[in-house]
Amino acid sequence: MASYDFLQNYWWFIISLLAGLLVFLMFIQGGQSLIFSLGKDPKYRRMLVNSTGRKWDLTFTTLVTFGGAFFASFPLFYSTSFPGAYWVWMLILLLFVMQAVSYEYQHKQGNVWGSKTYQVALLLNGILAPILIGTAVATFFTGANFSVNPEALTNLDGGSQNVSTWLPYDVPGVGPVQLRGLEAVLNPMNLVFGLAVFFLTRVTALLYFINNITDPEVRRVARKRVPANAICFLVTFLAFLIYVLLGKGFAVDPQTSEVYMEPYKYWHNLIQQPALLIALLIGVVLVLYGIGVTVFKKDSTKGIWYHGIGVVVTVTVLFLLAGWNNTSYYPSFGDLQSSLTIRNSSSSQYTLNTMMYVSFLIPFVLGYIIYVWRKMDFHKINESEMAKDEKY
Repeated sequence: MASYDFLQNYWWFIISLLAGLLVFLMFIQGGQSLIFSLGKDPKYRRMLVNSTGRKWDLTFTTLVTFGGAFFASFPLFYSTSFPGAYWVWMLILLLFVMQAVSYEYQHKQGNVWGSKTYQVALLLNGILAPILIGTAVATFFTGANFSVNPEALTNLDGGSQNVSTWLPYDVPGVGPVQLRGLEAVLNPMNLVFGLAVFFLTRVTALLYFINNITDPEVRRVARKRVPANAICFLVTFLAFLIYVLLGKGFAVDPQTSEVYMEPYKYWHNLIQQPALLIALLIGVVLVLYGIGVTVFKKDSTKGIWYHGIGVVVTVTVLFLLAGWNNTSYYPSFGDLQSSLTIRNSSSSQYTLNTMMYVSFLIPFVLGYIIYVWRKMDFHKINESEMAKDEKY
């Protein structure tokens, strides 16, 4: 059996990799946020919706896999964040339900609401889901408002057995209010990262449309929109990254498990783990190269692949910075010593070891996704493709 320490680090890497894949696949949301501005003509809008409609379920499936893996490997996070930050996660869930219904019913026979109603729902999902998910992920660096008491499980005298409790947020001029996770939007840096994810999904979507839709007008307009969205992404992402690297981080004493604030903690994580620093630089370069080759090489349609790999690598590294090297990946600003780490929130050694063997199937799953992707892209989206019967 592998060591407990190795298994905890291994499963945090798997979670981080799934997060990277999820953010890349959220180009579906980015595309939905563009369906009215990029597709002002109904004909072009139909192409955009069909382009994202072919792959929307990949994003949803990856989100479910990410949540399931988190629950199985680090159950204390799941039991703390999902019931605690209730309103944030319920809003995200509602947005994805709206997405599924909209794709499947917008052109169904007997649709009394009209296709545009469902397309507006897709637009809302495309705007709000990335911002909310980005804001929630930002709390891995800025903290959330909860307390944890593992000893409550052994409370047999009739008292509460709730291991985790979401704390009321002290609103200036109002007093303590139970916001159930919505307090995350009150931290400007959380919103900055949410906006960074939003603009990233739009950039990825534009590169995807250029690759997936062969219509010259759609490609021309999409290519024209890349620079502005790329600049917005870079400004917000760099602002958050600089804030994180130069600010205080949530460090953990490996001997006592005490959580304390350490200046430049995440910068130290990069320096002390040079492999992550190199990976981050490679990821950022690939993201920028994918954008640059699309903007400056007018006939290029392959920018999505360089960019996409860069997105996966960069997001994976950000998650690893939050959890590896004696760092609290889900800190609590309401009760610092309740902060969650990969040591105090993981499943048992036996569970992690058993799941590790199951995780060896991941390359086969990725291979299947690539195969299905290639099959779906065998016929690119164009006006003649829209004349066929099977379409969104």
